[in-house]
Amino acid sequence: MQAPATHQSKPYDPVASRVRGFGTTVFAEFTALANATGAVNLGQGFPNFPAPDFVKEAAQQAIAADLNQYARSAGQPRLVQALAQVYSPLFGRSLDPMQEIVVTVGATEGIFATIQALVEPGDEVILIEPFYDSYPAAVIMAGGRPVYVPLRGPAQARSAAEWTLDMTELAAAFSPRTKLLVLNTPLNPLGKVFERDELTQIAALVQAHNVTVLSDEVYEWMVYAPAEQVRIATLPGMWERTVTLGSAGKTYSVTGWKIGWAIAPANLSYAILMAHQWIPFAVSTPMQEAVATALEQSKARGYFDWLGSMYQAKRERLLAVLDEVGFTPIVPDGSYFIIFDTSRLDVPVPAGERRDVAICRWLTREVGVAAIPPSPFYSPAHQHLTDNLARFTFCKTDDMLDEAARRLQRFKHRS
Repeated sequence: MQAPATHQSKPYDPVASRVRGFGTTVFAEFTALANATGAVNLGQGFPNFPAPDFVKEAAQQAIAADLNQYARSAGQPRLVQALAQVYSPLFGRSLDPMQEIVVTVGATEGIFATIQALVEPGDEVILIEPFYDSYPAAVIMAGGRPVYVPLRGPAQARSAAEWTLDMTELAAAFSPRTKLLVLNTPLNPLGKVFERDELTQIAALVQAHNVTVLSDEVYEWMVYAPAEQVRIATLPGMWERTVTLGSAGKTYSVTGWKIGWAIAPANLSYAILMAHQWIPFAVSTPMQEAVATALEQSKARGYFDWLGSMYQAKRERLLAVLDEVGFTPIVPDGSYFIIFDTSRLDVPVPAGERRDVAICRWLTREVGVAAIPPSPFYSPAHQHLTDNLARFTFCKTDDMLDEAARRLQRFKHRS
């Protein structure tokens, strides 16, 4: 029997172009390096301390109650009702839990589903740099084109608030093809909390160009006075054109549960649901029930205030160490990350490697404290802005932060 003819001019390549340019995430790379070298991992932003007992007990009770089958695709009724109860006062409106909230597999799926639902091939999406690294990937997989506008800070900036968005530069980024602007406040990795005046200017541009905003607010409970969390959806004319994302993983230190949510007007929520139903269809039922219980109890327990205070104390702990060892930290107004200046380090940089990447590999291997380079949070054209920067996280136990401090102090004394 004769074999079928082959077309030698076209080699077999089953991989779609939309993913061909993707590589391993910076988080996977540096966590693996930290594990291999025994470094204290202040790189990847996951808490290494237990979730609150009342949250864990709620999950155990939900499983024991046999709430283990498919959930409603848009979210367990109890969870969306709890979300509406918590967020209605924050948005200054009565949220419809069944039509204006979609529960997602973490905020990352909320990002992906929203972009899939709203972005057509050829549409442009404005991304503010630094950005969470899933944003451009989600845009590219939807056939859109990312357009980048960087925040800029003065030399030797000491506060994330000093990093500002040039509104003239932002205005120039809009075009007739602009469909979406992605906002992250508090912003990972910088810890900037956008002020009301900045958000008002962004809102004016968005409305003038008839654009939608995806507002990623997963660090909403980690905002440090005098900064204030202003939700762009609450500004005049913005509810109708804003999708707001939240995260149980960040709020309750359960990143492995992957429970997030999108809050938006009914037409946008429906579009997100139409994408979401073909991605996971539904989200873990017992984990949703547990998050519902947590939300129902959090106000009475004073949990949100406690969370902010707990992280502020950890922020101060790490800031003091960075100052002591001569790394100039940029004080974050929100989130659980600190960007710091590494310009005093004389570290060899291999040919073809970015300085911030080389510095973070050196810190992990030689000092024994893992950091994350910020360049993956920038487009290639703007990665030079991160050459002298690195990122630590402080969502770790005090014991772990103290061990990192000891290693950094030993490095200081021998350098």
